[in-house]
Amino acid sequence: MDQAGLRDWVGGWPGVEASIKWGEDLVFSVAGKMFCVTRAHGSGAVSFKVEDDRFLELTERPGFQPAPYLARSHWVMVEEPGRLPPGELRALLRRSYELVREKLPKKTQRELAD
Repeated sequence: MDQAGLRDWVGGWPGVEASIKWGEDLVFSVAGKMFCVTRAHGSGAVSFKVEDDRFLELTERPGFQPAPYLARSHWVMVEEPGRLPPGELRALLRRSYELVREKLPKKTQRELAD
């Protein structure tokens, strides 16, 4: 999974914005709240939020680990996202988007209705 592919997948979801943070990370956000992070240049690991009860399940799987600096908020990192079936990765990213979106104020959620 490269940056262009990731942009294609998540870029069309309501309210999604992409920005460079910390000098080297491409961050996808909805209404200013992050839901996915990857390297800005080249391909590499992808980090995203998961449900609290899936955090341990996923971090026990090969290729997944707690995301640096974000694990306390139940974020995981996939070192080699290309090894996951594309449908599974896309579903995990969509769920991350939904989890973040669900925490937004109700008015903002209504404005983002898809």
